[in-house]
Amino acid sequence: MEMHGDGDGDASDSRGRAEGSGSIIAFFRWLLKIKVAEELLSLGKIAIPIVITSLVLCSKSIISVLFLGRLGDIELAGGSLSIGFANITGYSVLKGLAMGMEPICCQAFGAKRWALLCQTYNKTLCLLLLAAIPISLLWLNMEPILLWLGQDQNITSVAKVYITYSIPELLAQAHLHPLRIFLRAQNLTKPVTISTTCAVLLHLPVNYFLVVYLNLGVKGVALASAWNSLNINLGLLVYLVLSKAALKPWDKITVKACFQGWKPLLALMVPSVFCVCLEWWWYEIMVLLCGLLENPQASLAAMGILIQTTGLLYALPYSLSLGLSTRIGHELGA
Repeated sequence: MEMHGDGDGDASDSRGRAEGSGSIIAFFRWLLKIKVAEELLSLGKIAIPIVITSLVLCSKSIISVLFLGRLGDIELAGGSLSIGFANITGYSVLKGLAMGMEPICCQAFGAKRWALLCQTYNKTLCLLLLAAIPISLLWLNMEPILLWLGQDQNITSVAKVYITYSIPELLAQAHLHPLRIFLRAQNLTKPVTISTTCAVLLHLPVNYFLVVYLNLGVKGVALASAWNSLNINLGLLVYLVLSKAALKPWDKITVKACFQGWKPLLALMVPSVFCVCLEWWWYEIMVLLCGLLENPQASLAAMGILIQTTGLLYALPYSLSLGLSTRIGHELGA
């Protein structure tokens, strides 16, 4: 009988330990859920405005394609060819260079090193503006390059006009890319969304004014796109001047800082350029290949519409990746 009593006691102890360990596991699961929920909330505050911004920018591209299509098939084909060439030789390079500043800025914000954050922005801005000079010269001499690649003469002539009047947008993008990263590193994504939305709302009437009312044709579509980027820049600069939450990049400028800290920035920029260019080029090279088909006018026009439409598919994953990299950078810096 005594042995039976000891068995009951052991069973009770085992049940008690099991219940205790189960409670501990449940507690840690609850704690993990709370942490995950908090992190998802923090990520959502950064990523959701970026998703909206990406979708709005896609609508801007679609509006430009619609006005090119309204002008005619050859204008749409020439515009598509020009956009493909611009993405390969210009916009992908600027974006890749700008992406190099993101890890430094995010970690500097997490470490509360405001001076480093501002200095990185200023250095990147100067570098992108310098990079825009040879890119602009290349764009001005695009026609013989495309003809050497076997593109149609009439389509290439339209493409040359479009890309020549896209140079102002190249300069605007050289300023916009680092400015957006500078603000995103500070968790300030809503101002970018608001500025982009307001600019795109103006994009349709601006296109109508330049393309239809002033009858500028392809020139008007290119200038309207540049006008849109300029409006976004102006909106963000106004926010920087008036906001008390955002850092002022011009407050931390020193002569000594201009000549220091270039090595880690360039070490990040070079692989970033390769990554972005390789990601973009395979898509845009297909545009150039369409110009070699039997009916290049229809092929280029169709590919231009396809690329602008499929851009919507990348808005969500791309925005989430930007939000996630920002959060990781803050935690690494902290």
